[in-house]
Amino acid sequence: MTAFVRRLAAPQPGWTIETDVVVVGSGIAGLTTALDLRERVDHVLVVTKGVLSSGSTVWAQGGIAAALDPEDTPEEHLEDTLVAGAGLCSEDAVRVLVTEGPHSVRKLVRRGANFDTGPDGGITLTREGGHHRDRIAHAGGDATGAEISRALIEQLEAVRNDPGIEVIEHAMVLDLLTAAPDADGRPGPVCGVTLHIIGEGSRDGVGAALAKAVVVATGGIGQVFRSSTNPASATGDGLAIGLRAGAAIADVEFVQFHPTVLWEGANARGQLPLISEAVRGEGAFLLNNAGERFMVGRHELAELAPRDVVSRTIVEVMREEESDSVFLDCRHLDATFLRGRFPSIWASLEEHGIDMAHDLIPVAPAQHFHSGGILTDLHGRSTQQGLYAIGEAASSGVHGANRLASNSLLEGLVFARRAARDAAENVADGVLRQLEPVERGGDSALVPATMRTRVQAIAHEGAGPVRDGDGLDDAVARLDRIRARFRADPVSAAVPQTAEWETTNVVATASVLCHAALLREESRGGHVRSDFPDRDPAWAVRLAARLDPDGALDFMRAPVDLT
Repeated sequence: MTAFVRRLAAPQPGWTIETDVVVVGSGIAGLTTALDLRERVDHVLVVTKGVLSSGSTVWAQGGIAAALDPEDTPEEHLEDTLVAGAGLCSEDAVRVLVTEGPHSVRKLVRRGANFDTGPDGGITLTREGGHHRDRIAHAGGDATGAEISRALIEQLEAVRNDPGIEVIEHAMVLDLLTAAPDADGRPGPVCGVTLHIIGEGSRDGVGAALAKAVVVATGGIGQVFRSSTNPASATGDGLAIGLRAGAAIADVEFVQFHPTVLWEGANARGQLPLISEAVRGEGAFLLNNAGERFMVGRHELAELAPRDVVSRTIVEVMREEESDSVFLDCRHLDATFLRGRFPSIWASLEEHGIDMAHDLIPVAPAQHFHSGGILTDLHGRSTQQGLYAIGEAASSGVHGANRLASNSLLEGLVFARRAARDAAENVADGVLRQLEPVERGGDSALVPATMRTRVQAIAHEGAGPVRDGDGLDDAVARLDRIRARFRADPVSAAVPQTAEWETTNVVATASVLCHAALLREESRGGHVRSDFPDRDPAWAVRLAARLDPDGALDFMRAPVDLT
């Protein structure tokens, strides 16, 4: 396999700033980290590719899961999470999530988030797939993420003039800066970032932000695939910059495909409308093309089975029927209730000419969430000193082989608080201090943006909802040839600019994902192999990978609990 590049081709930084901690990303994980850090350190820099409100959090419809009901317990939440994770969850990480979750949600309320409440003033809780209790808190019916993002951004806006927080919008982090390499030639501790700013302002072009620590909260990998529920900014940047800087990544093969994404035709690309699992939680049925419910009898929870089960079943039904979609049926539900409970979904479907109270909704699985990312411990620390990762960019062990519905927003809250506290303490104690960056060895190259649709097709065909060895082997080889082609001739590869930097990250992420999926010869959670349809006890391990000093990808098997 062709070695991976160790840095993106880019102009030398034309300006430099210094801060205590850089936070990359403006979803729930990044914004919570920034707010908590500001309580403990003198200066925080937040970098986001769009505006503050453009993170993935704003798209979350379903809600946030926590044991807030007096009849519910963290232990029950733990059990549901472990079941969904198909034997690969870190129980220590999940226990942190479910025990600290309720406090984190209440702190979010204190910060101004307004969840839906009942007549008694208490937070209204509903149920989603894989949960055996009503523990999903919502806001604005189906606009939970938008409300959470709004509440956090209001906090940041309140301190925008505070010299302790600087926000740089419309900026892409290109690479992590690293200090002098270790004796084995691996990159040294992370000590900042290089970034490119697009647009007007006092800074422009490529610059460097030196820091004692960097927190990666860049979200997922949606644009690696042909279709996804993720925003256009989700190009696997966090995983790719971590890999190039020497950090270990893990669980990359586990991709969650949301079962009910609006089917817009075979040529649909980019971000597709999501029909929240909460719609099924309120009683909607899944029907095949003959108008029959097909989840009944296949799982005890029927339409509310874990997402991997529902997605896999939908793919099976579509193959049996030679169809492109199945249907979500809400016609037996009250129209007034549907409009009030799901105002965003109602409006989105109306734009597509669908009345969800009277029409069947065509749906099919699409990429939704990535359980893998930069390998971290219970405090968000990566294997590279000075580098933290949280949220979907991290592999904390919480999700295992498959994420339980609505655990992602909670993970962002809980581990953001932990990472912020740990980073601040290490900065204060001098464990993390400002180091001098050095240029990493190895090649730099870019893949042209014109290659992105081809790469997405390769990833979708090879590592889609149902995979097999031949398809994955072909995908690995094809992606390797793309990387080799533009590494061998970097002059003709591409002009350094945002689209090319993103596409290079997409290629790197797709390459690692397909390789990991090829190695795991079993079906488990979000990883389904038609040639290895059963779960294999011998694969009750996590696949972790990092680049060796020559840039080659080195995989290793790691225990489920790494703490």
